[in-house]
Parts: sequence; C-alpha cells; structure tokens
Amino acid sequence: MDFEALHSANFATLDTTVSDWTKMLDKLTDLKADAKDGLRGKANKANWTGYNATVSREFIGKTAEEFNDAYTQAESIRNIIRDTQDELKTQQRLLKEAIERGRGNHMSVKSAGAGFTVTPGTDPKPANGQTDVDKLRTELEGILNTATEIDSTASTSLKALVDLTDYGFSGQKYADRDSAANAIKEAENLARIAKKDPADLTVQEFDALNAGLKKYSGDELFSERFAEQLGAKGMLEFWAGINDPHNNSSLFRERREQFDDLQKNLSLTLATATQADTPEMRRWTWDMTDLGSQPISKNSTTQGFQVMSNLMRWGNFDDQFLKSYGTELMETEKAATSNGRHGATVWTHMGMDPYLNRTGEDSGSDPMIGFLKALSNSPDAATDFFNDPFLSKDEDHDFKTKNEDGKEVKGSLSNFDYLFEERDWPPERDKDGNDSISGKNNLAMALEAATTGHPAGELPTVDTPPHNPEQAKLMESLVTSISEDPNRLKDNAFMSDSVGQIASEYLPDINRATADGGDNNESVPKLFPIAGTAADMQHTDVTRFLATVGQNPEGYAAIEVGQKAYMAGLMDYHLNPDLPADSRYPHSAEETIKEIARRSGEVEGTLAIGRQEAVLGEAKAKDDDFEHATNQKKNTISGLVGLGVGVGTSFIASPVVGAAVGGAAGTVTGVVMEQFFKDTDPQNLASVGHDVGLRWEASKDAQTDMTRVAGEEAAKAHNHPDAERIQEWTRIGTTDGFDDASTAARRMADDLETEIPT
Repeated sequence: MDFEALHSANFATLDTTVSDWTKMLDKLTDLKADAKDGLRGKANKANWTGYNATVSREFIGKTAEEFNDAYTQAESIRNIIRDTQDELKTQQRLLKEAIERGRGNHMSVKSAGAGFTVTPGTDPKPANGQTDVDKLRTELEGILNTATEIDSTASTSLKALVDLTDYGFSGQKYADRDSAANAIKEAENLARIAKKDPADLTVQEFDALNAGLKKYSGDELFSERFAEQLGAKGMLEFWAGINDPHNNSSLFRERREQFDDLQKNLSLTLATATQADTPEMRRWTWDMTDLGSQPISKNSTTQGFQVMSNLMRWGNFDDQFLKSYGTELMETEKAATSNGRHGATVWTHMGMDPYLNRTGEDSGSDPMIGFLKALSNSPDAATDFFNDPFLSKDEDHDFKTKNEDGKEVKGSLSNFDYLFEERDWPPERDKDGNDSISGKNNLAMALEAATTGHPAGELPTVDTPPHNPEQAKLMESLVTSISEDPNRLKDNAFMSDSVGQIASEYLPDINRATADGGDNNESVPKLFPIAGTAADMQHTDVTRFLATVGQNPEGYAAIEVGQKAYMAGLMDYHLNPDLPADSRYPHSAEETIKEIARRSGEVEGTLAIGRQEAVLGEAKAKDDDFEHATNQKKNTISGLVGLGVGVGTSFIASPVVGAAVGGAAGTVTGVVMEQFFKDTDPQNLASVGHDVGLRWEASKDAQTDMTRVAGEEAAKAHNHPDAERIQEWTRIGTTDGFDDASTAARRMADDLETEIPT
C-alpha cells in the first residue's frame, strides 16, 4: 500500500459501506423470516398435487433457502469489510504515531512517489543518529507491509467469496477478514505439501495435511482453492502415490492407520469444492472426468476412476459433476466388459495393486463402489443416473427380452437394470479376508437416495418433496425386478434395510396396488391420496416384493412400523369431518374403515408370510431378531409422528396435514404406535412355536388389535358417531386382508417355497 494512501486515507466511504451492509442485513433478516414462515411454510402446508407437488414445491423450498444463503453471504461480506476497516484504521494510527515520534526525535517523514523518505535533522540531530533513522524507516515499512497484506487479503477473500457461485449465494460464513484470509492461505500451503513427491513426504507434513483438511473440509473458500491449486491430476497422483508402500515405506509404516482419516477428509474437502461454481472448479471437474479412463502415470495400470471414486465416499458432491462422471464411468465399464458380456477384469484387485480404499471394506479397485456411495448422498444425481440408459437395443450386446408375441429379441438396459440385475461384480474382500458386501450395499443405499429424494440413512422431513415421475419409475423397476427374481434380494440380504426403507416411503403406492381388484377401484386414489407421482405397480409384483423384503429383520421392521403408522394416519384423515368434500373417499364410514383395515391387513399379512419363511425355512432366523429390529425403529417413528402422517410428509396430500402437527393426527398415530411398541415382544410368537396356523392367527390377532385402536382413537378424536361399531368393522377388514394375503401368496407358493396358511 502506498504511504500517502494510508496516511491520508479517509475511511468515511468505508464506514458508509459497512453501515449499508448492516442495513441490508436487517432487511434480509425480515425477508429470511418471510421466506421461512410465509413462502416455505405455506408451501409445505398447501395441498400440492401433480406437477406442483414436485417441481413447484421443491422450487419454492430452494428459493426460500437462497434467502438464508443471501443473509449469510451478506453477513460475511459485511464482517470482512468491517474487520478490514478497523485494521486499516489501526495501521493508519500506528503510522501517524510513528511519524510523530520521529518528529520528536528530530526526523521528518515525507511522501515520495509510492514510498516515503526519512530525513534526519542537522541541528539538533536524532539522539542515536543513523540508527534511529533506520529504525524508524523499518517500523514504517512494517506498518505499510501489514496494511498491504490486510488490503490484499481482504480483496482476495471478497472476490473469492463472491465468485463461488455464478448464480445465487454462497452459504459460507466468516466472522472477520482473518478467518477468510487464513482459509485461503492454509489451502495454498497444504496444496504445496500434497504436490510433493510422495516419496519425500514427511510424517510431520502428513499430519499437517490431515489436520488442516479435517479443520477446513467444510470451508468453501479453502476447499475450492485447495482443489484448484493441486489440480485434478495432482489429486490422483497424490492419493495413488501415498498408498503405494514402495514409495515411502517410512510414512506408510508410521501413518498407515491414519490413511482412512485422510481419505475421509480429502473426500469431504473435494465434495465442498465441487459445489463452487468458479471457472477453476469447472475446469477441475472436467479434467477429473476426462482423466477417469486413463492410467494415472506412464508405468501404472491404475486408472483415474479407481483413484477418484475412493475420494467420493463422503460428502455431498455437485450433481452435475456426478452426472458427467457417472456417464463416463459407465462408458468405461461398457468397454471393459464388452458391453456386459463378462466381468470387468480391469477393476479386479491384483496382488501388487495398491489399496486405494483404506476403510477396510474393500480394496478400492472397483470404482463403481465408491461412486455409488457418492450417489447415496446426492439423491437427484442418483435418480438421473439409474434411469439413464446403459445399452440400447441397437448396440452390440447379448441381453434379450420378450416382445409382445413372446419372442426373444434384443432389449435395452438402464443403469439400474445392469447394476441390479446383470453386472458381474469383481471379487472383493474386506480387511478380514471375507467376501466384501460394500459394492451391492452401496448400490442399495444409492437406490434409497434415488427413489426417496433424500440421502440414504436419513428420514423424510417436511421439506422432502413428494416423489417425482423419475423416482416413481425407478421404484416400479425395483419392485418388478425383485418380484421377477426374489433371489436378487434374498442372496444379498444386507440390502434389505435400504429396500425396506424405500418401501416404507411408498406405502400409499403399495396399498393402492393391493386394491386393484376392489369393488371401488375408481375411488382408490382418494382412499390412498398421493401428493406427487404414484408408482404404478402390479398387485402380484407387490406381493412377491413384500414377502421377500419381509424375510429380513431390518427390511421387515421398516415396512411393519411404517404401515402401522400409515394406517393410523389414514384412519384419522378419513374420519376428520373437516376434510374437503373433493378429497373424501365417496363411500360410507363403514366401507372406508373396512377398506383401510383390509389393505393394511393384506400388507401386514404378506409381511408375516415373509417372516414365517425366514424363521421356519432354511434361513432359520429368530423371532427376537425381528422384534429387536422393530423396536430399533421406535426412536425413528417418534420423530415422525409429529408430522401428522406418521412416516413421510408425502404420504397424505391434504391441507390438514400441515395443520395436524401437534394436533389430532399426531395424537392418534402416537397412541397407536405407543401401543404397538408396548405389545412388541418376541415371546408373542415364540409361544406358538413353529405351528404355521397358530403363528398366522397370532399375527392376524395383533394386527386386528392395532387397527381397532387406530379406528377407535380416530373416532374419539373427531367425535365420530359410529365409534362403537368400529371394532367390528376393523375386525372384518383385517380378516379379509389376511385372507387376501394368503390367497395372493398361494399363487406364488412355488417362488416362496414356503407353507402358506389357510
């Protein structure tokens, strides 16, 4: 900074700027509140249907979130400017004080171009002569250097913050200039370490890199600068390099146990970096995708996809990057498998190959495993990926399908078809030498995200949009696939927790499917209203699907608990006298309650058949495994009852849902679920042993009781005049539903290979 610029600086303009930003924050505070409570709140409570239920509602939610980001970015800008202003004022004060001290010691300071001169007096002279002159000059230069750094880092930080997004606002928050400047500085320092030859990396540098990435992995400025400085190729070379024990045996020996932490911290950092919409990161993502199918170096057989996919297992990566990356990965898969004719030997871990995944779950050689884990955290990208084509019928491949005449013809495959049904997965082992399950387990989690619209392992919230056509289409494919070959799930039982969660969020669609042959079929959509796009599934497919998922304790528990809560929510919904006329099921209360009880009874009966197969069949599962898994859902469901519909806000589409929070709906569902968990006891079925008929009756009696409680509580909540007759109605409906389940299962007894109760 010029001497004169600092010495004569008038900070009035900067004061005004800080004041203006502060006023802007006050306005944004009001707008943020209006967006949350008004725009978003009303959207969540509105009776969205069709296109508006998915696209419009989601758009409003994202728009409302932009007000939060706008406030955060404005606050960060204000804080950086205010901090810079205060620091520059301090440096100006120090400059003037130093000049005054010099004048008192017979020295004068004058501006000279961009710099200054210190001139000693001749009579009298400075007390210590030239020594005092040099000391004053050094002090002034130090002040100017500090001011220059303050000004430069503030400018860099502000520009970098604003440039993070071309559209919208960054949600990164900084309390002052130092925090923003330090993030950028630390990114550049750590990038220099990562650029080193892995053979020369010291333990101290490894520790500094690991600690820095852990601290700053969620910082947008840091992450963008680190990735941009290291570059896509540099990132691949670094991770592959340090995982080669021959490169740096000392580091590998002393820090091998911390490699998994570094892998996670790198992944989180890169995920944050890809969210930055800067030219540098657009180039980085393009380069990384382009390098995917190429060896990382001249003498290596390891490809870029194999390295990068292991740095994608944590964090939320940019959707567009994942889409481009996934497209190129599948093209490479096609080339490696001759369009699916054989396994991808190029992804098979060989003896001398480095272990690119340090979690111990698998070697990291198959890039599909890490990529699918990334998709499990990015629902929109996952939905698009699984629905994308893998092979068209016009390409050279051996996959057949039957046409309308029953003749075998060449078919087309989506990415879902290929990965879930056809892929020959490369053999993988975990750290204990056992067959690894991470590939198909990550596939199940990615499907969970793709079908539900939220990251795998999480639950739907009031802000989760209803299912869109692409999600519903994928759900249809999943149910059909498992129905066609139940072993696709039974042979990979570890996938059932995700598949069960998926099913629990499509219970309206599943209940609709069971009613396909009912007398009031045209009214079914009103009995089981759906806000978004309904998954159109065949009754027989749903039966096979439920009976298959029901053979696994975690899958069974997810649907069992969800269906109980959904049934209670439906009872409350349809007995509410305030329900608008155009939303009502156009039949009597008796028919309504019987039909709800019947459809719920069929779902529960089909699950009971699946559980029976697991306990009495070859699997030899234990009843208490099922009860334990069910009880584990207790905390999960308690957090959702307050939403008014039990499980997932997209279950019931009506204005009363939003108003029901804390009201009758929460009370009715809460009472039912409390009773359900109280009655969940492994001894309930253990007492009847392996007698198929007795087990069936015990399951039916338990469901009848729960349905009765739901009906009676709903009637009580709404002062329904037929409260005394509900017990009989629910008994008849549940009995019919269990009979339907038995009949449907009997048709597929050869597939289930189990004894069907009569």
